[in-house]
Amino acid sequence: MKPKILVIISSGSEAKEKALTGLMYAVNAVKNGWAEIKLVFFGPVEDLIAERDKEIVEMIEKFSQLSGKAMACRRIAENRGYVEKLEEKVEVVYVGSIISSLVAEGYTPLVF
Repeated sequence: MKPKILVIISSGSEAKEKALTGLMYAVNAVKNGWAEIKLVFFGPVEDLIAERDKEIVEMIEKFSQLSGKAMACRRIAENRGYVEKLEEKVEVVYVGSIISSLVAEGYTPLVF
C-alpha cells in the first residue's frame, strides 16, 4: 500500500524555493507512484498563484495533469480579493476541516 501524503505549500515569495521544492515532490510522487498525494496551498503561496508566477503555475499545471486539481484556501483568497484568479488553476475551498479530515484518514502532512 502506498503512503498517503498531504503536501501543504505555504511559503510565498520570501521562500519561493521552498514552495517549488514541495511542488516538485508532489509532482514526482504522483508521476512515479511513490505515494497517494493531496496538495493544498495555504497562505502566502496563494499570492504567487494569483500573480501567475511562471514557475509555480507550471508546476501546478503538471500536478493537475497527473492527479487533478490541487486545493487552495478560500478564506485567504477572499481576504485578499483573488478567488476568481485562483479558481482558474486550483479548487478554492475552505481547507481547515479538509486538512483535519485528511490527517484523521492517515495522511502524513509535509509542509513547505
